[in-house]
Amino acid sequence: MKKALCIISGGMDSTLCAYLAKKQGYKIVALHFDYKQRTQSKERECFEKICEALKVHKSYILNADFIENIGANALTDTKFAIPKNELGKDEIPITYVPFRNGIFLSIAAALAEKEKCESIFIGVVQQDGSNYPDCTKKFIKRAQKFINQGTALKHKISIKAPLVKLRKKDIVALALKEKVPLELTWSCYESNDLACGECDSCLLRLKGFKQAGFKDKIAYKNLQD
Repeated sequence: MKKALCIISGGMDSTLCAYLAKKQGYKIVALHFDYKQRTQSKERECFEKICEALKVHKSYILNADFIENIGANALTDTKFAIPKNELGKDEIPITYVPFRNGIFLSIAAALAEKEKCESIFIGVVQQDGSNYPDCTKKFIKRAQKFINQGTALKHKISIKAPLVKLRKKDIVALALKEKVPLELTWSCYESNDLACGECDSCLLRLKGFKQAGFKDKIAYKNLQD
């Protein structure tokens, strides 16, 4: 059976990607990164529950603490405040982790080579994103090229980003259609217990559920009308 390496953060986008990969007939090799992000413990907990629900073939949790040492972002450096109620601004927010998806894809490529995976699935979203430069279709296309130039597999690795052009409302609707347990996923940038309901990621998630006509099952500290 063909295998796919799925990068799963614990969020709903990457989780949906893994479910779509399984629907396409792939055995799932699940990969999660700990990089000293504020919500590391919650994201790891969600990853483990998602792997159990998905019945993955194999799972890996890799240490990427060096990302914290690089810093320059609010997800790993508490000297920066998590932006609140700033969704939709044009500038790249301080929650952008420099070249994170490039780092993740490079490490994922090494693991995919070891596991002889045909594809790597990643849940990047360009349409409703926060202007992150490593969440674009062009970036994924170029990453696939450099990965295939630098790996020794006889077959080419295909990097699949099936959500890259979708709006968050469409992601929510598709996830529920595919019976993805979104209540097991986590989006909040700040909190490990109750989602804050105010950071860009929470606001985008809540907006997606509202526009799709569904209620999010996770609990929030702050909910705005």
